[in-house]
Amino acid sequence: MKNFTSFADAGDYKALLQQALEIKANPYGYQHVGRNKTVGLIFFNPSLRTRLSSVKAAYNLGAQAWVLNAGADSWTLEMADGAVMNGGTQEHIKDAIAVMSQYCDVLGVRTFPTLKDREADYSEEVFRKIMQYATVPIISLESATLHPLQSFADLLTVAETKRKERVKVVLTWAPHVRALPQCVPNSFCDWFSEIDWVDFVITHPEGYELDPKFTKGARIEYDQQKALEGADYVQAKNWSSYQQYGQVLQNDPAWMLTPEHMALTDGAKFLHCLPVRRNVEVSDAVLDAPGSLIIQEAGNRTISMQTVLHEMLK
Repeated sequence: MKNFTSFADAGDYKALLQQALEIKANPYGYQHVGRNKTVGLIFFNPSLRTRLSSVKAAYNLGAQAWVLNAGADSWTLEMADGAVMNGGTQEHIKDAIAVMSQYCDVLGVRTFPTLKDREADYSEEVFRKIMQYATVPIISLESATLHPLQSFADLLTVAETKRKERVKVVLTWAPHVRALPQCVPNSFCDWFSEIDWVDFVITHPEGYELDPKFTKGARIEYDQQKALEGADYVQAKNWSSYQQYGQVLQNDPAWMLTPEHMALTDGAKFLHCLPVRRNVEVSDAVLDAPGSLIIQEAGNRTISMQTVLHEMLK
C-alpha cells in the first residue's frame, strides 16, 4: 500500500478487513513492524479521535509518532506555486513537506474544505500538493472530500457486529446548526456502495444529493421513513449541499433521528462518526440506547489506522 486516500487504495478490502480483525484481537502482536519507525501527523484543522487514535495506533505497532498543527506549531505555510513570499507566510509547502518526509516513514495529513469553492475543494489542491512533495507514503486523516479511516472503522464495526450474512445499511442526513462538508458521507458512500454483502441506501431531503461518483450503486430515497424500513444499521450525518455548494438549504428538525425513527428498522444498530450535536442531529435516546455503537466505532479508529500503518510499514 503506497498511499491511503480512498476505498480504491484498500485493494482487496476483504483481506484488509480480515487483517484489521486479527490486529484487534492481538493489538500488540505486530510491534516488530513499527520498531525504529516514525509516524508523522500534520493537522490543518482540529481533531480529537483522528489525532489520538493515530498516535495510539503507532504506539501499538511499536513506532514513535510526532504531531504538528500546521500554522500553530509551525511557520505559516504558503500554498501557491511561484508565490512571491513577501506577505504573511514564512515557509512554502514544498519545502515543509519535503523536510517532514525526512523525519518520518509515513505521513498522515488532515486537511479541510473551504466550502466556498467546490472546484478547488474537490480537486484536493492542498492534499495534491502534499502528495506531490512528499517522499514517504501518505495517509489521509481526512481531506476536503473524503475520510477513509473513518469509513474503514465503520465497516469494521458493522462486520464484527452483524447478525446475518447480508445487511441493509442506511446513511441518513441529519440537521445541524451550521454548514458541514461532505467528506464523511462521501467516504461512507465510497466504501459501503462497494461492499458486496451490504444493501446500501442513502436518504436525505431533496437538494442534498452528494457527488454521483461516490454514490454509484447506492439507492437514494428522499422519504426517510421509507428508507429506514428493515434497516440493520443506520449512520446519521449532516452535510451541506454539493450542488449549491456549502449552503444549508433547509434544516427540518423532523430529520433528527429519534426512537420513533429507529422503530421502523429491523432492530438496527446506530452509527455516528462523532462529534455529534445531541438532540439536534440525533436524540439522546438513540445515542445512549443499547443499540448505539458510537463508542465501539470510535475505538475502531485505532484499529483502522493501525491496519493501514501495518500494511505500509510491514
